[in-house]
Amino acid sequence: MTDLYRLTAAFLAILIVGTACSTNKVTDKEATKPNIVVVLIDDAGYADFGFMGCQDLKTPNIDRLAASGVVFTDAHVSATVCGPSRAGIMTGRYQQRFGFECNPTGDSCFIDSNELSIASALKEAGYKTGAFGKWHLGDQPGYRPNERGFDYYWGFLAGGRSYFPNENQDVEGDPRAITENFQQVSFDGYLTDRLGDQAVEFIDRNKEQPFFIYWAPNAVHTPMEATEEDLALFEGHPRQTLAAMTWALDRAVGKIVGKLTTEGLLENTLFFFLSDNGGAHNNQSSNKPLKGFKGNKFEGGHRVPFFVCWGAEVEGGRTFEGLTSSLDIYATAMDAAGAERSEEQSLDGVSLIPYLKDEKQGSPHGKLFWRKDEMAAVRLDSMKLIRVKRLPPVMYNLSENLGETNDLASGLPEIAAQMENALENWEKELMEPLWTEGTTWDTITWMIHQDLMLNRAVRVKEPAQLKRFKQELNHE
Repeated sequence: MTDLYRLTAAFLAILIVGTACSTNKVTDKEATKPNIVVVLIDDAGYADFGFMGCQDLKTPNIDRLAASGVVFTDAHVSATVCGPSRAGIMTGRYQQRFGFECNPTGDSCFIDSNELSIASALKEAGYKTGAFGKWHLGDQPGYRPNERGFDYYWGFLAGGRSYFPNENQDVEGDPRAITENFQQVSFDGYLTDRLGDQAVEFIDRNKEQPFFIYWAPNAVHTPMEATEEDLALFEGHPRQTLAAMTWALDRAVGKIVGKLTTEGLLENTLFFFLSDNGGAHNNQSSNKPLKGFKGNKFEGGHRVPFFVCWGAEVEGGRTFEGLTSSLDIYATAMDAAGAERSEEQSLDGVSLIPYLKDEKQGSPHGKLFWRKDEMAAVRLDSMKLIRVKRLPPVMYNLSENLGETNDLASGLPEIAAQMENALENWEKELMEPLWTEGTTWDTITWMIHQDLMLNRAVRVKEPAQLKRFKQELNHE
């Protein structure tokens, strides 16, 4: 009886220990989930960071982070303007699928409530979620950050604002006013610095659990504003204001990285860095050697600086040349978090993890598409076709002509037809845009494309120039 008792007790002890170990494994697994940080810069030029070869703008913190990760040399956003690009990142889907095709123009512009945001998905996976900075995805009840999966928000809902406190903008109910969650708040100093501070405080509050940060400053979008101290550092610089704004941006990123480092979290943080579109024509940015800029379908509009780092899992100090999309951020984050997607949730992006770990070779995408109202484009491997209503299409081989100056459409009609057919088939899956940007901007965008397609100087880039252009035509 004694021996039987001892055997039974021993068996139960082993069972209890085994159960405890199994429970600990689950706990350990939860503890090793990576923190996830998306840094989304506003209107940054393709060539305006040190890791992209820039010599005259100083970005030491960003460059060190890029050096620790993988720099993607053929990375693209899904739209060439702010709002739609952000909608694609937030959902992992082509934003044209739910009508968010053009930049928001009023109160009725927002992401369809049936779309599951990356924040909501990661929140379901056990993450604490925080958003900072520019939203531009809906300022009405039901569509604001706290209602789209974010536990915490500090920023502004509109598409732009001053970098300093502004009595005309910091008004209750104005989408440009700074809000903390649903409450308007004031701030001191320079907004980019404050956004860095707020992210640091969020990390401090949530460092004991996995968190997701969507850090989207309005830098370096207009208005061109910088502190006197930062401007003084670049006195005589041909791009003085942009240099000062970029320096402040780098300082804020350095604060975030510094906090992650101090808390011992940086190695297990999956970090994405990119711009929401190409550099704009009015913020001193440079997209060299690319053709075009924000708002058009040439490479300067949608090919962006992009890197990913995850020290604990991904070997850094490398470049990746495969065709990549900002739509991939969602799927990659979900993969890293070990989160499951429902069968109904169909993403256009793919996880980059297998490519980052050399488990897969080649390109994440064989084709990508773009469309905004009358302008559209398709990429098939190295070939790219741009289609604009009332103009003949142009086609380029980017592996031989990244500057998009040698139109091959008429010389290779079969390939051009194949690409147009691919674009049209994709469009069958879309809905019509729920809003457009109005006649003035439609005209400007059409004229910009016409000029770039003909390899000539762009005649008009903004409404005031269009007005003068029409006046001059009337006087001829």
